[in-house]
Amino acid sequence: MAPLYGRAMAYGRHADPDMTLGTDPRSDPRMVKAFAEFGLDGRQPPIPLSVDSPLEDRLAFAAMSEEGMGAVFDLFASRAEETTGVTTTTTTITGVDGNEITLYISRPDAATGPLPAVVHLHGGGMAISSAADTAYIRLRESLAATGVVVVGVEFRNSAGKLGPHPFPAGLNDCAAGVRWTAANRAELGITHLIVNGESGGGNLTLTVSHKAKREGWLHEIAGFYAQCPYISNRWLEECEDLPSLTENDDYFISCQQLALLGSLYDPTNSHSDDVTCWAGLATDEDLAGMPPHVISVNELDPLRDEGLQYYRRLVQAGVPTVGRLIPGTCHGGDLITGHVMPEVFDATMRDVSGFAKSLG
Repeated sequence: MAPLYGRAMAYGRHADPDMTLGTDPRSDPRMVKAFAEFGLDGRQPPIPLSVDSPLEDRLAFAAMSEEGMGAVFDLFASRAEETTGVTTTTTTITGVDGNEITLYISRPDAATGPLPAVVHLHGGGMAISSAADTAYIRLRESLAATGVVVVGVEFRNSAGKLGPHPFPAGLNDCAAGVRWTAANRAELGITHLIVNGESGGGNLTLTVSHKAKREGWLHEIAGFYAQCPYISNRWLEECEDLPSLTENDDYFISCQQLALLGSLYDPTNSHSDDVTCWAGLATDEDLAGMPPHVISVNELDPLRDEGLQYYRRLVQAGVPTVGRLIPGTCHGGDLITGHVMPEVFDATMRDVSGFAKSLG
C-alpha cells in the first residue's frame, strides 16, 4: 500500500496546483462554509513583501494581520456556546527583564481539591495576538471546564500591539509564567503542570522544554502538548521531507505569511541555529530525557509534516509520545471553528485535559 502522505499519492496542491481549501475534497464542509463567509476558503492575494523587506513594512503587515484575523477569531468565538461554571482571575508577575507579565487563571467552580494545571501559550507566530483576545479567553475557559486549572501567559510579541520584542523576550515570559505556576502549586491548588500551545504557541511550548532542560528546571514540568507547531523555520525552502509545505500552501495560511512572521521573531537571523528559538532544530541529544509529549497536527496545514517529523524524532529518542492528526481541518481548525464543529473542538479540549490528568 502506498503511503498516505508521500510522492506515491498526490494530495492538495500536489494533485492540482489550483486546489484551494474550499475545493479540496478532504476539507470538512462545515469549516469551509465558516471560512467562506470571510473569503478565507480560497487563494489569498500575494503579499507584496519578502523577509528582506524593510522591518517597518513587515511590522505593519503583522499589525494588519493581527487586526484582521483577530476580528475573525473573536467573531467565531462569540458564536460558540459560552462556557459556564468557570471563574477567571488575573495576577501580575515580574519577568526576567523587569517587565510585567499578566497571567489569566481559569478554574472550574466545582473543584473541591487540587487539580492538574495547563499553562497555555497562545498562537500567532510569536508575533501577534493576545491572551486577552476573546478567542483565547473562551479556549482557556472551555479547557478549564474539563476539570483543570488553566494559566494563560500574556507574553511579549515580536510585533503587533504587544511588540516589537524579538526573541528571546516572548520565550522568557513564557518560561517565567511556567516557573511561577510551578512555584505556587499549593496556593493555586494544583498537583502538577503541563505546557500547551498552538502554532507559534506550539513552538513556544517546545522551546520552553529546551530552555528548561538547558537551565536545569525541566523537572518542574510533567509534560508538553504542542498543537500545529510552527517550528521548522524552513517555509521558503524546497523541503522534500516536509511535503505539506507545498501540498497545503495557502490553505488559510501561506508559507509566505509564516516566513514573514518568523522573520520578526528573529529579525537578524542570528538565532537560526538555536533550539530555544526554533524547536525544529532539536538534535537527538536535545530530545533525550524529555518528559511525555503529545504532538497534534491538522491534515490540511502547511505545518503538518514538521509536527509529524518532530513527533517521530521524539519517539526515536525514547520519549513517551503520542501523535494526533485531525482530518479535514486546516491550521488550528479544530480550535478556530468550534462554533460549527463543536464535537471536534470538544474532542481536542478533552485530549489536552486527559493528557494533563494522566500524568498525575
